[in-house]
Amino acid sequence: MSETLKVLIVDDERPARKDLTRILGKIEGFVKVGEASDGLKAVEMIRTGAPDIVLLDIQMPGLDGFQVLGRLGETGDIPPVIFITAYDQYAMRAFNVHAVDYILKPVDEDRLREALIRARERAAGTAPRQNLDELLRSVGALAQRVPVRRGSGVVMVDVQEILYACVSDGEVSIVTDDLEGISSRRSLDELQSELPAGMFMRVHRAYLANVYRIHEIIPWESNSFRIRMGSDEGPVIPVSRANARELKRRLHL
Repeated sequence: MSETLKVLIVDDERPARKDLTRILGKIEGFVKVGEASDGLKAVEMIRTGAPDIVLLDIQMPGLDGFQVLGRLGETGDIPPVIFITAYDQYAMRAFNVHAVDYILKPVDEDRLREALIRARERAAGTAPRQNLDELLRSVGALAQRVPVRRGSGVVMVDVQEILYACVSDGEVSIVTDDLEGISSRRSLDELQSELPAGMFMRVHRAYLANVYRIHEIIPWESNSFRIRMGSDEGPVIPVSRANARELKRRLHL
């Protein structure tokens, strides 16, 4: 039987770390040895814990994923790295720093298993470098954009950037950090059916939230709560009692 490899999970979002831990637990031959919530902690844990493989987010406080690799490269070898991120625009740069793979959230179990096997081969020195075309194709297959009408024009929005969608007066609105516009879809159900499974959840009859963009849980009246999306200054949306239990389960609360 092959040796079990130690995997370090690095992501500043607790739900993302929990999800990776859950998926990793299903994949034979790999075991989580720790997790870090920021880049500085990641550097420390990689240096002291010597993991065999690192699952590394890119956008993090302190040091981003690329800066983590730069800091490690100053003092020694870097273990095989699989970038796991909500954004597809870093794929070219990831390839240039010799990442084993680049996976977009939400993470698919089979996709992660494939990347871990490739990382095992890289660690053993038996894996060929993945060429650029293959890497970009694998990212492009998971990337998705949706049209959002704003004024007289249409903006193509990456689904990872969506904070939430809501319905009012018969129109479905899509909200990101930078814009709000109207979807061409006639209902939240129709919109949700076209979005990546697992990334979005119906938290209220009138709201569809991006689970990976939930920033804060805010207690509300009668043991219910609201959620702040995106950042400290982000918009707040309601969570219905009917959906509160499932959202808590998804967030491991």
